[in-house]
Amino acid sequence: MHSGLLLSLWFAGVASVQFLPPAALAWVAAASLALALAFARARALRLLRRVRVLMFAIVLLFGWFTPGEAIFAPWPQLSPSREGMLLALVHAGRLVAVVCAVALLLERLPVERLVGGLYSLSRPFSVIGLRAGDLALRLMLVLRFVEATPRGSATNWKDWLRDDDGSGELQAVRLVRERMGLLDAAIAAALGLLGLAVFLLGLPWAA
Repeated sequence: MHSGLLLSLWFAGVASVQFLPPAALAWVAAASLALALAFARARALRLLRRVRVLMFAIVLLFGWFTPGEAIFAPWPQLSPSREGMLLALVHAGRLVAVVCAVALLLERLPVERLVGGLYSLSRPFSVIGLRAGDLALRLMLVLRFVEATPRGSATNWKDWLRDDDGSGELQAVRLVRERMGLLDAAIAAALGLLGLAVFLLGLPWAA
């Protein structure tokens, strides 16, 4: 499948998570976590570890600063509210689903195809002055240096600009540009028709 189409589906999936009801969100978050642990375990655990402070902040802010019924009635001043904890679980579930989706995307889609897909998606914006080639090149260089940096090292971003080996040789940057096949076009057309149908059904006259 074309990398641009894959990214479009990924963006649509991540965006739809924000509109799921709590019951469906719980299933989606659990499924995303299971898939991420099965196919991108190391990357998923690393990303989840990095957002643990944000997760704690979500629970703290929503649980203790949302008005509602206290969970621990004998200590209402210290207890989180029931409504706040429900909101915290919803937002935490959305965060877990998105983080797991990012882990799966980065694990299964090579950097060259990822950047190539973003290049394809950003090409239509050239009419407003956005240069897709420059954007793809910069993103490719950033991802390359991030991957090359040893894990756990405290490397400063200025160190990426230095040539430590003194060879003066630069590695070539290769941008993968894929052609959209008939199957990709059919899938894109079907998804476009599906999105149009959902939009029309949501209009006032369709009710």
